[in-house]
Amino acid sequence: MIIMFRIILVLAILICIQSRSVSAQYQSFELSDSSSIRTLNGTLLMPSDSKGKIPLVVIIAGSGPTDRDGNSPGLKSDYLKMVAEGLAIHNIASFRYDKRGVGYSKVRDLNEELLVFEDFVGDALDWILRFKSDKRFSKIIVAGHSEGALIGMLAVQSSNVNGLITLAGTGRPLDVVIMEQLRSNPYNPPQLINESQVILDSLKAGHRVKKVNPLLMALFRPSVQPFLISILKYDPAKVLNLVSVPIMIVQGTTDIQVSSVDAELLHTAKPDARYVLIEGMNHVLRDAPADRLANIAVYSLSTKPLSASLIPELVAFVKSIK
Repeated sequence: MIIMFRIILVLAILICIQSRSVSAQYQSFELSDSSSIRTLNGTLLMPSDSKGKIPLVVIIAGSGPTDRDGNSPGLKSDYLKMVAEGLAIHNIASFRYDKRGVGYSKVRDLNEELLVFEDFVGDALDWILRFKSDKRFSKIIVAGHSEGALIGMLAVQSSNVNGLITLAGTGRPLDVVIMEQLRSNPYNPPQLINESQVILDSLKAGHRVKKVNPLLMALFRPSVQPFLISILKYDPAKVLNLVSVPIMIVQGTTDIQVSSVDAELLHTAKPDARYVLIEGMNHVLRDAPADRLANIAVYSLSTKPLSASLIPELVAFVKSIK
């Protein structure tokens, strides 16, 4: 019993030492940006032993109430936090932030009905321009995940950054992706799928829908319809075609939310982009089986490492930009 206790104690000490060793490789700083209507908060991760100017990657989270770390209410996943930590180990700084109305970023007198997609693009641009004048950084690369990829595509066109990374970014308009996701779920009855198509067609034409099936309120509630109308105007592949900086397109083969077809469309729009298809990686950037339920189960495994080749690919791209 005494020997077993000593073994456990030694293992605990080793784990503690390893944890301190990893965290000692970077320092974390909380930053905020305020305007008359919102206050945004985010985390700057700086490598501890950096000398001279270093690259900075601005990470933009995906759709819904996804925070700077990649978490949402009731779901702790931490994949964006792990991306930031992985970059820091390779002497690359990063900044990730809570979008307006999410996490610690607040909107004064929040009214969801007044939110449009361009608000989030403007917020990303504000952060990017702030870092453009920061002399600690040699170059700035924007990395957007999922819907954040489209935000990044639009923001970089006005900010003169050095590069863009799309992580699981869609290559088709949102209505097409939503319908594909709805049809791929075997539990969705045909009636709801048909009703969703009718609603999306109306929203894409710029017309709000007054009557929504209660089962579809989470997707199409009246207060979120102005936002949907605003984002449905964009075709990501066409937007990416207008980006003039070096681009990296990253997609996993077991992503059940965004298809490899999307990555291929983005690559077709920008054939000179670095195109990385990671075998077995899902939407939260971890290895996962193709089976839907088993894949979703990985979303909540916050301690599961990211897919092994992801960070090396990101680092190689960042360091390749002159």
